[in-house]
Amino acid sequence: MDYEGGMARLFTEDEVRKLIAAAVAEAVAPLQARIAQLEAEVARLKKNSGNSSKPPSSDIVKPPKPDIAHRRGKRSIGGQPGHAKHERKPFAPEDVDRIVECKLPAEEARGLRPLSRWHIVQQVELVEKPFVITEYRARRYRDPRTGQIVIAPLPGEVNAAGLVGPRLSAAIAFQKAACHMSYTTIQAFWRDLTGLNLSRGQLAKVVRKVSAAIAKAYAELRDALARQDHLGIDESGHKNAGRRHWTWCFRAPHFTVFHIDPSRGSEVLRTVLGETFGGVIGCDYFSAYHKYMADSGATVQFCMAHLIRDIRFLAEQSNASVARWGQKLLGWMRKLFHTLHRKAQRTPEEFRRRMETIRRGFLQQVRHPPTWSEARTLAARFRGREAEHYFTFLTQPGVEPTNNLTEQAIRHVVIDRRVTQGTRGDDGMRWCERAWTVLATCAQQGRHAFHFLHDALLADFTGQPAPSLLS
Repeated sequence: MDYEGGMARLFTEDEVRKLIAAAVAEAVAPLQARIAQLEAEVARLKKNSGNSSKPPSSDIVKPPKPDIAHRRGKRSIGGQPGHAKHERKPFAPEDVDRIVECKLPAEEARGLRPLSRWHIVQQVELVEKPFVITEYRARRYRDPRTGQIVIAPLPGEVNAAGLVGPRLSAAIAFQKAACHMSYTTIQAFWRDLTGLNLSRGQLAKVVRKVSAAIAKAYAELRDALARQDHLGIDESGHKNAGRRHWTWCFRAPHFTVFHIDPSRGSEVLRTVLGETFGGVIGCDYFSAYHKYMADSGATVQFCMAHLIRDIRFLAEQSNASVARWGQKLLGWMRKLFHTLHRKAQRTPEEFRRRMETIRRGFLQQVRHPPTWSEARTLAARFRGREAEHYFTFLTQPGVEPTNNLTEQAIRHVVIDRRVTQGTRGDDGMRWCERAWTVLATCAQQGRHAFHFLHDALLADFTGQPAPSLLS
């Protein structure tokens, strides 16, 4: 009922419907906004290392394992039927230090004919004292004319090494870098296992010497980064004296370089790679790479593994249209990698045509997202020419569609950060950069990191040219 000029007027049925609809819409609007907000919050909380770029260490609980028992049945622990047995190869004769022959007593062996072939069991054991102490004595002389004391010179490498020789120094450095051991733990190891007492100050001095010995090899690799045809790049957090820093990982086909910097911005890329870079950068979708790509004109291969995790997150949503859209995108990704892994079974032209069909189908799907903020954010990555940076691997030989190898290389650094809680100064950061670089590069090249550390120390102590990690 309405009042016009003091007179009551009845509403028509149509007007009543409109009034009710307006009132309902006004009441429901904030509720719908709140529901959307809560759905977004729930979706954010469901993110883990399996459906986003979050590291596995950020998972509150481990993501559920896929139920594969119905496909292949539960397996028993240990070796599986039909698998070849793996046995350790025996030590070569030249590696055996001592041979002990075991024979039957004469009365038990009576009537038996000895054979030329022995039953052999090889045993490895620590020696009671696995180190040698050498005392260098320099003769003192007196000049009768002046009374001055003259001391015979010690070998240069002895003066340079001091108390701890190059092999033991390399072992201590390996424990610090590869085993994530603190100085206290290293001290306890040598004291309890061998009876050798070394102070933590002495251990720190040894590590500084090793850091200086491998500095040239590190600088050589870092200078070579700008000349590479393709690089995988990733970054992870680092704490130095309690302040936030970033460990950058640059992985080339034959070596890896780590760099610790206060910044996570594109200026780090300009400093390390230069204002222009002629190769291909494999990376995730972080803004620093976009900025460097725009400023330098570098070619980029955005990581498909990161993309798949982002799509999987959308495919797991309760919103039906978003989940369907995500599942369709995952379908295209499955087709892409199925074709990629069977590249050798197709002719180059067949492979190219098949990949082009998949690329077009994926782009057609991803550019038509449902009305949901994160779906539209994902779709925005594929506007215009930027979409082609997900498919660089199709036209650039040697470029991988994912940045998995770089992420694997930086995993050691992440573990070290969690164990050691970071560094406390510039010397510590430089040591970490150089040591991590040596470990990762030696692993790539099939070399022993301990041997390289020893060779670098020996060269530094004797004034010889430093060994190189450039293969």
